[in-house]
Amino acid sequence: MNTRSTVDGWLRRLSFGLLPATCLLCGAAGAARRDLCDPCRADLQPNPRCCRRCGLPLAIASAECGRCLKRPPAYTATWAPFVYLPPLAGLLTRFKFSGDLAAGRVLAELALAQWPASGLSLPQALIPVPLHVDRLRERGYNQALELARPLALALGVSLVPQGLQRLHATPAQSGLSALARRRNLRKAFAVPAGTALPAHVALLDDVMTTGATAHECALALRRAGVQRVDVWAVARAPKA
Repeated sequence: MNTRSTVDGWLRRLSFGLLPATCLLCGAAGAARRDLCDPCRADLQPNPRCCRRCGLPLAIASAECGRCLKRPPAYTATWAPFVYLPPLAGLLTRFKFSGDLAAGRVLAELALAQWPASGLSLPQALIPVPLHVDRLRERGYNQALELARPLALALGVSLVPQGLQRLHATPAQSGLSALARRRNLRKAFAVPAGTALPAHVALLDDVMTTGATAHECALALRRAGVQRVDVWAVARAPKA
């Protein structure tokens, strides 16, 4: 199946019918049947020059950045098509913390449009980063799962919503150093007993900041027998 035609077909199906598209960022008329106008779309910063291992934005693209060479993560490659900067950061915040599912739809569309340039092979399954049951109850939805649904459908990849579970609630990662994040998440994830996973999976999250969450999730998946774990995120923070 041709990936580009699949993505284009999916984007066409995400039209709004008779409802006019309105930019979620500035309120102007949306473009290309999307709740985002062309000027705001042009303000998004793509992430083509990055570490292929962890997705960290770099001046020159590299297979591995210095940090990955020094401390190799448990995952093999990262696809994060955008840099986590305004105005994209605003869309992600609205989606994650304000229940704005329209923003999530736009984010999924933007990511899908960038997939053909990723250079990665498709995984056999897509697994969203899980929320602890308490956080899920509080928020009402898992933002990673809501992003994973349209991506898996458009790309023809199996979605495994319960491929990982969060064993215990952890303090919020925001504001913590990279070392504190790693300690905060140590052994926080596991593959549920009896879950059969393929050899190659991709882990999906909304934002990748330091890679600590992705590393711990990948460790759990590798312990369960997965041979290759890629990481997918809409955006990567510019500093790790």
